[in-house]
Amino acid sequence: MFEYALHRLHHDDLVRQGEEHRLAREAARLRRTTAPRDTEAESHPRRHWFARAA
Repeated sequence: MFEYALHRLHHDDLVRQGEEHRLAREAARLRRTTAPRDTEAESHPRRHWFARAA
């Protein structure tokens, strides 16, 4: 019985974590779609981590 209860607690914890992760992804997606676009930031090229070789 103890192993079943432990399994059930672990399962419920994983389900809760999955739900929190899904909600966080959904909130981030909504923030991206509703945030005003900054055209100046989009026009700049990405910076490279390392300088180019000569």
